[in-house]
Amino acid sequence: MTAATEPRARHGRTGRRAGRAWRGYLYVLPAAAVYLAFAVLPALHTAYLSLFEWDGVTLGEWAGLRNYREVFADPALRGAVVNALVLVVFFALLPILAGLVMTGLLCLPRSSIGGAGSRGRGRGLGVYRLLFMLPQVVPLVAVGVTWRWLYGEDGLINETLGGIGLGGWARAWLGDFDWALVAVGLVGTWVLSGLCMMLFLAGVHKIDPQLYEAARLDGAGPVREFVSVTLPQLRGELAVALTVTTVAALASFDIVYVTTGGGPGEETTVPGLLVYKLAFSDGKVGLASALGVVLSLLILVLVYVINRLSRTERT
Repeated sequence: MTAATEPRARHGRTGRRAGRAWRGYLYVLPAAAVYLAFAVLPALHTAYLSLFEWDGVTLGEWAGLRNYREVFADPALRGAVVNALVLVVFFALLPILAGLVMTGLLCLPRSSIGGAGSRGRGRGLGVYRLLFMLPQVVPLVAVGVTWRWLYGEDGLINETLGGIGLGGWARAWLGDFDWALVAVGLVGTWVLSGLCMMLFLAGVHKIDPQLYEAARLDGAGPVREFVSVTLPQLRGELAVALTVTTVAALASFDIVYVTTGGGPGEETTVPGLLVYKLAFSDGKVGLASALGVVLSLLILVLVYVINRLSRTERT
């Protein structure tokens, strides 16, 4: 190639790369347009509405940051955020622990001959997956209705307690000021444990079987293998599970609305439910928008921290 033709060749290669890049953007454009129209623009409009006092009908009045000050000053609004943070324990931490336990039990090697390659591929495992994933298939409204009956004064839980001689523990769980939030949280634990287990099982299938063979040669038993081999290799799946379940806890609405409606009193009121009530029942659209913005920022901060910690551990 001569000195005269070399610049033209480089220009041609650059032009082809630019053309391929633009074609890639064109493929992404439809999805990006939908995301912009139904996610980004509504979020920006919500942030705009949070600067007004508006009942949703009449002309709004400029409020500046007054709605945000009320979010942090009003005990009811602060209490809703605290309730959501408590639900993180039941929607995120407990399901992850339960998912790890179930994964460890389902991935025990069937025999020394099967070795690591048999982990997560035992006979009948599909039935267990179906049962544990069933809460993810059933609509959350149906889940809430079912658990509301189970928690009722004459529901299955109280009947079972009475049948085993623990009738003194029976109570109207969803109407008890001390136990209502715990009862709602345990519903979230039941719903999300199967999802965490499926994420961890998928991660186990990607682990190199030679790691388990080396652990067995060093004399490691099933528990030691899980702690020293399986758990460190599931850091990525743990980060995904923690992110998904934390968002589910902070943005919870369906289960709380169907089971308790935020009661008794304000004991189970969460930000998602409070946003709904403020906007559609109390006519305080600006305050509801401000609470929604604060909740979104809280979720973004927690997700960022989770992702940063997971990347730090992997490096």
